[in-house]
Parts: sequence; C-alpha cells; structure tokens
Amino acid sequence: MVLLDYIVNLSIFSLLISTPLVIRSFINYKPIKHVHFWAGIYGGVVAIILIMLAIHEQGYTYDIRYAPVILMFAYLGPLAGIITGAFALLARLLSSGHWDTAFIGWAVLMIGFTTISYYVKRITPLKKSFILFGAYVIIYIITVPIAFNVLRDNPLFHFQYIVFVMLGVILGVLLIESYVKLHRLNNRLSDMYKMVEASEFKYRLIAENTSDLIMVMDKEHALTYFSPSHEVVLGYQCCELEEARLCTFIHPNDVELFRSTLAGMFENKESKAIEFRLRHKNGEYIEFESRCKPVKGQNDEIENIVIISRDISERKKAEEILLQSEKLSIVGELAAGVAHEIRNPLTTIKGFIQLFRKENGVDEINDLILSELGRIETITSEMLTLGKPQAVQLHRTNLRELVENTLELLSPQAHMENIQFELYVEESPFFITGEKNQLKQVLLNVLKNAIESMPEGGDIHINLQKGAEAECVLSVKDEGCGIPEELLPRLGEPFYSLKEKGTGLGLMICNKIIKQHHGTITYHSQAQQGTLVEIKLPLLS
Repeated sequence: MVLLDYIVNLSIFSLLISTPLVIRSFINYKPIKHVHFWAGIYGGVVAIILIMLAIHEQGYTYDIRYAPVILMFAYLGPLAGIITGAFALLARLLSSGHWDTAFIGWAVLMIGFTTISYYVKRITPLKKSFILFGAYVIIYIITVPIAFNVLRDNPLFHFQYIVFVMLGVILGVLLIESYVKLHRLNNRLSDMYKMVEASEFKYRLIAENTSDLIMVMDKEHALTYFSPSHEVVLGYQCCELEEARLCTFIHPNDVELFRSTLAGMFENKESKAIEFRLRHKNGEYIEFESRCKPVKGQNDEIENIVIISRDISERKKAEEILLQSEKLSIVGELAAGVAHEIRNPLTTIKGFIQLFRKENGVDEINDLILSELGRIETITSEMLTLGKPQAVQLHRTNLRELVENTLELLSPQAHMENIQFELYVEESPFFITGEKNQLKQVLLNVLKNAIESMPEGGDIHINLQKGAEAECVLSVKDEGCGIPEELLPRLGEPFYSLKEKGTGLGLMICNKIIKQHHGTITYHSQAQQGTLVEIKLPLLS
C-alpha cells in the first residue's frame, strides 16, 4: 500500500508540474508580470494538494511538500520559494498536530534555503536543486530525529521519507529541464525557420523580378528549374518549359559549342562563360551571355549546372554601331587625305589633256580620258564630302517643295530611261529644320539608284505623308531588280556597292546626312521585287 501511495503522489506531482509547462508551450512566450509571485502561489497550491495526499504511518504523516519548495528556490529564487513554503506550512498546521515541530523545521529550512540561494545564485538551477536537497537532508536529520526525537529508533521511516522527497525533486527537475531544453531548441528552430524563410523570400524576390534568365540543368540537359523571367524574355509559358531540354531552344549553329562547353564543365568542374542564341516563341533568336556554374553533390560529382543568362542584343547593337562609327571615322580621314593628294596631280593631268585636245583637235581617246578624269573628280569630291566636317546651317525647309524641285531636276534623265515619277503628297504642310543642299543630295542619290536599277523603264512611286507624332515619312519605291534580303544590312558600309562602277560612298553619305538631321533611313527589298527606301524626319513644331 505504501508503494502505491508513493506512485499516486509522484504521478499527481508530475501532472501538477507538467500542466503549466504544457500550457505555456501553447501560448506566446511573452514575459509575465510578477512571475515569481504567481509561481509561488501555484507552488503553494501544489504543496497543499500534496499534503492532502500525505501518507500516515505510526501516528505521523509524511509527504513531499518540500519538493516544490526546493524547485521554487532553485528555479525562481527565494521569493517564490518562501511563498510556496508558507502555503505548505499553513496546510500542514491545519491538517495535523505537532505544530512546534512543523514550524521550527519550516523556519530553519527557509533560512537555510534563502542563505544558500544567495551564495549559489550564479550556478545553474539544476545544480541548485541538488545542493538545496542536500541541505534539506542535513537540516531534516538534525531537527526531526535528533532535536525533536521523532522516531529516532526507526531510521527506515526517515530513510523512506527522504527518498520520497528525493524522487519528487528528481522528477520535477527532469520535467522542468526537459521543458527548458525543448523550449530553447524550439526557439532555435523558429529562428532558423525565420532566417530560412527570409532568405527564401529574398531569393524568390530576386529570381521572380530579375530580367536575367536563371536555369538549373541536370546531367541529361533537362531543366529542373527556370526563373519566371523566361516567360517575359522568351515568351513561353511555364507548362511549355517544364521537362524541356535547353538544346531544343538553342540556335542550331550554337548547339555543338554549348554541348562541348558543358562537357568540359563536367570534366574540369570549373565555371565558364558562353554566348549563345535562344529562340523566342515568335521564332526570332536572342543573343545571351551566360555564366555557367557547376554544383557538386555527393562524392564530389557534378550533379547540376546553374546557368544565369543575360540578354546582350542591345549591347551587341551598340558595339556594332560603335564599330561602324569608328570605321566611318577612319574611312573619312583616309578619304579626305587620299582625295586631297589625288586632286593636285589630277588637275595637272586634266589641264594638259585639254591643252593637247585644243592643239590637235577632237579625238575619241582624249574624250574618253577626259570623261574618266571627270569621274575621278566626282569620286574625290564625294570622298572630301565624307571626310571633311562641314558646318551645317539648318533652316526652315518645305520638304514638299524640295521633293518637287528634285524630281523636276531628274525628269529629263528619267524620260530618257523611260521612267515615270508618281508623286503622292498628303494635303498637309511638311516643314522641317534642315539644310536644303544636303537633303537634295540625299534625294538625288536615292532617286538615281532607283533609276539605275530599272534599265527597262517603269514607275517610281514617291510618297510623302505624316508618320508618328511630329514626324514625316518620305518613301521611294522602284520596280527594279531589288536587293537580296541578306545583303540589306551591309548597305551604307564604306566602299560596298552592288553596282559595277559604284564606290559605296553614296549611301554612306546619305546615312550621315540623315543622321545629322535627327532622322532615320531604312531599306526594304527582295530580289526581283524592287526596293523601298523610307526616310523619316522630325517635323518642325
């Protein structure tokens, strides 16, 4: 029966300790005001319940009411311990006799526990618990069996009582320490979870809002992850990219380079940079610069490759424009120098030929030489125009009148070639800021090219109309032999011409003049389908 009483007491004591700990774990860990006071009150209630479950033997009762007192002193300090002890003393005095023994023993324990708590306040509560229990054993032996002569001849009774209290203290310490450790572990896990969540949010924020393409590819070249930017940059939906292989989107001419680069990465385990073209959903290819970084897995083997790609189409265009500008600058300087050196001896030769012709009469050979010398003069003039910076004075110009005057100037040549000009102009004023002679030179070059492309005659359609806001569009459409589409990007390059005796400087000068007028000139053509030249210039506000 005594063993059963022990088990019941210890079980209820365990329940009373664990209940507030469990409740505390389900609420936010916010500081409780006057926690020592309220904990002491609860400890006193626990002590009262334990006294109600006291074991009666040989006219005396014994319980484990001092187990919660020891725990309160160890974990919450003297205030909580004294309050718990006061409740325990009051319940003890009301439940049985021997008041003097109970009161004196209680007073000695409170003084002893308070003194010990002051000297051991810097050590852990776990160690405090065992030190306080040791002090309790010493004080109990001195006061109860020796000083008060309570069952001095029955040491087994006292031993059972001390073991009973010891089991209560050990059980309480185990429950509290396990709760504290779990609480700390939970806090650490919560902090780690918050850090991981915050880190994941930042990475997701970057991945979902960057214009770069972020891909993760496995050994089989299958995409296991792709950033949402793929939908914006390439136009594909998520479902179209899932389980797809990257090589299916790469330009056929770049596939071999891409595969060899990846093979080298798997072998050398080093990051590499590569440029390749990816197909947009509309069919066009976009140039990308990619940084490929291998990711090692188990056994130091490469399991995935992270590819971060950036659209460099605009950069390529800028580099091409810069290169073209440098070419133009060099060609201009070279052309000016060559033209200047040629003109001096050319003037001398031409003068002697004309003098020889005057003295010896008209000669077919002399006429041919003079004709070719005139052509050389024309070329050198164009070269000087290209290379010599000219101060352009812009004036208010009526583009419609300029077009009509140019067509009137070329009409005799057009009639000789059986070519008709078809002019269409919207009923609207077309005033621009420009230099008449330079713009006329552009129109002459474009119209002469159109005439020369139609050896069998035909119609040339000239349209002048308003384009976008504050812009006019002048288009010249011929019915000539046309230009292969793949050669269109080279039009305007220095010394590149499709004509047998062309110098390639005419369109180059046209591009330069239109650019100086803040306009654009574009060419549209296909073989045997004629050519369309569109010139866009800003209207005068």
